[in-house]
Amino acid sequence: MRDLKILVTGLTGQVARPIATSLAADNEVWGIARFSDPAVRGALEGAGVRCETLDLESGDFSSLPTDFDVVLHFAVTRSREPDFDRELRINAEAAGLLLGHTRPRKAFFHCSSTAVYQPDGHTVFTEDSPLGDNHRVVMPTYSIVKIAAEAVVRTAARQFGVPTVIARLNTPYGETGGWPWYHLLMMKNGVPIRVHTDAPSRYTLFHQRDILRTLPGLVEAASVPALVVNWCGREHVSVEEWCSYLGELTGLVPKFESTPDTLESVMTDDSRMRSLVGPAEVPWKQGLREMVQALAPELLRA
Repeated sequence: MRDLKILVTGLTGQVARPIATSLAADNEVWGIARFSDPAVRGALEGAGVRCETLDLESGDFSSLPTDFDVVLHFAVTRSREPDFDRELRINAEAAGLLLGHTRPRKAFFHCSSTAVYQPDGHTVFTEDSPLGDNHRVVMPTYSIVKIAAEAVVRTAARQFGVPTVIARLNTPYGETGGWPWYHLLMMKNGVPIRVHTDAPSRYTLFHQRDILRTLPGLVEAASVPALVVNWCGREHVSVEEWCSYLGELTGLVPKFESTPDTLESVMTDDSRMRSLVGPAEVPWKQGLREMVQALAPELLRA
């Protein structure tokens, strides 16, 4: 991806921020967010990203140009209290309105989530697996609004003839943090880590470098109707495994709390992604070591 005009939403988030700063080296990158932290905005602008303050809840994108080559839509909002009406407006309606306003020339990339799959023990989900509500116990609205957003984006892609890809992201992590990083902080502070009673709690870890590497190929594969693809690593790893390995690296001891009131396993098949851009390349243990080295090097024993 070079010499393109690109819009990135959710610019301050764990996944979108490194993507925007990386692309800014060779492209004209615009980014929108609410920018509650001026320091974050300053760092992004210092990296060459043109930042615009915009609240998705308004649904008003008239301040944005309509000559983008690519739109990378990573923005997501979770309310403090379950509010389906508000979250459908921000996450689903806004996605369709954004696509309709920008109508990018090359592709609209919508970052969805593997939270859209119906829980099913230790099944490895393909893109054709049944959809459902696997996040209800921790984020009551999340799965529903993610499914709704996919439906809106699919409709808008056909309505406006915009090549689109819907990427269902599974467990991102790396130098900007992620779920394993939060678990390490919990270990440091002696906080119990909840794991599902249907053990082990397994997910498909996806390192930040693999996210950056595979993104351009998925953008190239955008189509009408929208392409749906699991965006994930190639290794299924349990919370128990990665916390234990973090313990080996740091000497900290994880405390697990087994409960039915937490996320069940969500493992995803990467066959479709492999056919388009190849497999993820960063081994999970290497990725976790690099994460600790970047974020808390004082915790590494060796």
